[in-house]
Amino acid sequence: MDSTRQLKYSRLIQKEIGTIFQRNGTNYYGKAFVTVTGAKVSPDLSIARVYVSVLGSKIAQSVIDQIETHNKEIRKELGNRIRHQARIIPELKFFLDDTLDYAEKINKLLDETKKSDEGKSSPLE
Repeated sequence: MDSTRQLKYSRLIQKEIGTIFQRNGTNYYGKAFVTVTGAKVSPDLSIARVYVSVLGSKIAQSVIDQIETHNKEIRKELGNRIRHQARIIPELKFFLDDTLDYAEKINKLLDETKKSDEGKSSPLE
């Protein structure tokens, strides 16, 4: 269970990294469509796990790798943006958030089972 301090800090980091990606994202990962879906901060506020969603799963891991190569630049810019609000600028770790792909897969499976159930006739008829 995260403390209130961790939750506030993680929301701040999510918002600011989202803004950084919005303004300078092409420098970090090209023309991919990237969304910061969440952030989780360690109890000592030294490590932040940033969850990123990439539209188009074919290039998702390569986009994460490109972001990781620019990790220090992103952290520096984050530090410049939140320096008056936070003492500690956390080490950033980026992870692929594939919950949208997972939800789409579940919906597809549910639709397939619904269609197969409609195709079968009822034994009472």
